[in-house]
Amino acid sequence: MSLKPLEHDRKYGELDQVIRAHLGHSAHDEEALTAYLRHCWRTRPWAIAVAENQLREYAQNPPGRLRLRLGEFYPVPDVGLPDAEIQTWLVQLADRLKECVETGSAPAPATPQTHWEWHARFPELGQLLGGWFSQDMPDEFEDHDAALHDYVDGTDPGLIAQLRGELSDLLSLPLEESDYALALAELGMEVDPPTSYSPGAWLSELAARLP
Repeated sequence: MSLKPLEHDRKYGELDQVIRAHLGHSAHDEEALTAYLRHCWRTRPWAIAVAENQLREYAQNPPGRLRLRLGEFYPVPDVGLPDAEIQTWLVQLADRLKECVETGSAPAPATPQTHWEWHARFPELGQLLGGWFSQDMPDEFEDHDAALHDYVDGTDPGLIAQLRGELSDLLSLPLEESDYALALAELGMEVDPPTSYSPGAWLSELAARLP
């Protein structure tokens, strides 16, 4: 029996965010941890202390044989470390988070640097791009406008308002066209923008067309 959602979130919800921020990076990659801290200081600084506690608790009380047999435990995703080194790594992460909270040393604001940070900062834009502008878009919709209209027609106005805010945030960043192209790819877009639009221009057009 796997963990129930409420139990998972109470015990491991923020631990899971820290570890997922490291996926695709080496376990000791400073960029991954910095991205997590930068996003949390910007949006929910209280979560850092929660993560520190959950990491330390898991490291000090790893799942025993019964929990392993029942499946009632949090399986640490592969971060490129041998199993014997995972506990030490979790404690090191907890120590870093504790130091960050106690000193108030927040990373400087910056453009997202990791896949996790792009999606954490722009979740609804990632939902739009990954859901409506995937490689299947040409088979499902006549063109980009049709895909956007389908999103708007089936999406709650509150989420559309969130999308407007995320687009405004993204377009306010000091990005070059190559950076906008990277942002689109990181957020799940698998087709090119419409003909004659650069990535940045198309993002601006998206923002203008939202109701």
